[in-house]
Amino acid sequence: MKISILNLAPLRQGQNFKDAIEAMVKLAKKADELGYERYWIAEHHNTKSVASSATQLLIQRTLDNTKNIRVGSGGVMLPNHSPYIVAEQYGTLETLYPGRVDLGLGRAPGTDYNTARAIRRNTNREMDFKKEVVELSGYFKDTRPVHAYPAAGLDVPLYILGSSTDSAYVAAELGLPYSFASHFAPAMMENAVAIYRHYFKPSEVLSEPYVILGANAVVADTDEEAKRLSTTQIQSFLNIITSNPQGMVPPVQSEEAVWKNYIATTKVPHFGPIAFEHDEIVDHEKAVVDQMTKISFIGNKETVKNQILDLKNRVEFDELMINSYIYDEKAQHHSYELLKEVIDDING
Repeated sequence: MKISILNLAPLRQGQNFKDAIEAMVKLAKKADELGYERYWIAEHHNTKSVASSATQLLIQRTLDNTKNIRVGSGGVMLPNHSPYIVAEQYGTLETLYPGRVDLGLGRAPGTDYNTARAIRRNTNREMDFKKEVVELSGYFKDTRPVHAYPAAGLDVPLYILGSSTDSAYVAAELGLPYSFASHFAPAMMENAVAIYRHYFKPSEVLSEPYVILGANAVVADTDEEAKRLSTTQIQSFLNIITSNPQGMVPPVQSEEAVWKNYIATTKVPHFGPIAFEHDEIVDHEKAVVDQMTKISFIGNKETVKNQILDLKNRVEFDELMINSYIYDEKAQHHSYELLKEVIDDING
């Protein structure tokens, strides 16, 4: 089982964008030292709580500050980009850092409609994701009428990203590795992986299916400390679903404290001394957050090992792509240290 890291370059409370990028690079250096397989950087637009808008520039910065770890996009949202330009950009990265560049591809714009129009103004055309992946692949194979130098002839691995079954069919038909976004959209995980494996067609780049699952992880020396640190993750997802874009916030003492604070600060009528566990004000929000964060490994090393093995028994995967909502950078680095030890233990 391989282990990798996904980074959105989030701002922590009180940070600016430069701080977030510097933290992203420091974590990449740590991952490189620990022997993680790859380090992917997301693409987001018009989001003031993350610094991952110019993904290829952050990838270059990361490659320049690491030695061995593969670095790539998690992913390039093809509706926002010309496949030809993507080939030129990632071909240039591969030329500068040979054998270390990955190219993950997504079919969603990763933003709202108005921002999508600002990014790529020709929004009236029908975007065929599979067709554009084939086009992009053709530039690297140098089989297109137009040549994309310096990408032509270079081997930059392509990965299909997705959070639904649609992307599973595309990855299977093209014979490409498949990365499922179960770190925030796990509902279709098992169905999507099953579809991908069932319909997979061997290709010149991949003879057998290859599945990467996204997951969140908070690993600490004790279960209690991990649960406390994970309250940052709960607050982060709560902010997402309530359209309250903030950077990562410090942890609080418990999950119950998160929801009590939400009740206290939200502008919802609240009459009388209603018991917390029965308070309908947070029922919907809590259910959504619980569903989005279902694939999360939280605890000490032994607890997390059992959680990973439980997931492995449910879903056949080859690699984990770990995202981490931990406010304190030292605690985050320590979490990744412990997690790597867990994976090494599982692998024997």
